[in-house]
Amino acid sequence: MRKLLLLAVAAAQTLAAQTSLPTEWIDKDTGHRVVRLSREDGTQSLYFHQNAYTPDGKKLIVTTGNNGIATINLATREIQPLVPGPVSVLVAGHKSGDIYYTKRGQGGESTIFAANVETGKSREVVKLPSGRSVASLNADETLLLGTYVDGAAPPAPATSRLPSVDARFGQPDYQAVGADGKPMTYADAKDLRLHNTLMATRTGPPRVLFVVNTKTGAIKDIHREHEWLGHLQFSPADPNLIMFCHEGTWHEVDRVWTIRTDGSDLKKIHTRTMNMEIAGHEFFSSDGAMIWYDLQTPRGVDFWLGGYNIATARRTWYHLDRNEWSVHFNVSRDGTLFAGDGGDSEMVARAPDGKWIYLFRPERVPDVAGVKAENSANLIDIGVFKSERLVNMSKHDYRLEPNVTFSPDMKWIIFRSNLLGPTHVYAVELAKH
Repeated sequence: MRKLLLLAVAAAQTLAAQTSLPTEWIDKDTGHRVVRLSREDGTQSLYFHQNAYTPDGKKLIVTTGNNGIATINLATREIQPLVPGPVSVLVAGHKSGDIYYTKRGQGGESTIFAANVETGKSREVVKLPSGRSVASLNADETLLLGTYVDGAAPPAPATSRLPSVDARFGQPDYQAVGADGKPMTYADAKDLRLHNTLMATRTGPPRVLFVVNTKTGAIKDIHREHEWLGHLQFSPADPNLIMFCHEGTWHEVDRVWTIRTDGSDLKKIHTRTMNMEIAGHEFFSSDGAMIWYDLQTPRGVDFWLGGYNIATARRTWYHLDRNEWSVHFNVSRDGTLFAGDGGDSEMVARAPDGKWIYLFRPERVPDVAGVKAENSANLIDIGVFKSERLVNMSKHDYRLEPNVTFSPDMKWIIFRSNLLGPTHVYAVELAKH
């Protein structure tokens, strides 16, 4: 009886804590309205390049506190539980709107399911053998994309083992001690761990990209190399175009690559021109025409959002200030606006005042007097971002990445944050009040 009473009291306290958080407010520093979309502590929006919206643009896909899946109606704010946890959400299908997710078995095998957001019913898509995992779904929902390690790897050295994931942030709890015997910052410890894991990967068995047919379950390996492969993405428009990265410390790797689903046309998207130049956190535009990525020339000194036109190979770079650098960037559906989620002073930009959600309006640098260089068509097209601060994130712990996305109607920017304590999903209105 006492145990039941204690549980009831704890539940009441949790409910009280949740209901005591404000559901919306006007940010006094920016004048923009912020709305808390979630009600359950621990609710998170998806990673910035995962499609999290149903095709009609009405519902947002989120993960719940127990790693289940729910939808939020953006107009009514109604929350509808969809799949109980623990599962790993992959993406909302561009064609069907079904939510694809992974459920792990005790033997390491995984099964991919798709849940209908209207009926709540899930169907099994495909079973994968142990050791294989998928991370993306193509535009017509015929293929899944994943990686595996070809061959049993020996135990990794202690220095290359990544720490366990901290559930509060969805990130490993990076810790390390420097040569001076002092604890490193979280960001520096992360770089060291990434470097050590990269070195272990290059001397271990090959990593393999593979695709899975969602109708037949047939698995096809399409690419292998001794690099740490990650950040898997299908083009939102071309069902046969894949983007992936070489993981690790960015100044050590050529990060951004594309390949076709049959393994042909492997292409490096960005080639560095100076020591310590970095490019990463790449993503497709909504129409699949562009690849955008964080670009620094060199790291921590000069900041850009780099763009690559897939059809023409033309490049566009937008410049931004140190405080405007963001962990992740994103672009609106029509390509006219960009967003960033800022960063704290320990991160790569070492920004003294970077903890903001940003809206960016791109402006091209014009030719003086309309006079162009003879080879201007073959040069990088340069522009600048004109920024507007939307949300003060000074109370946010950036070990949790906000992961900004534009709502399909381009009236809101969606992000996750712990700025009020527990993690919740928020939306900030682009129109000012």
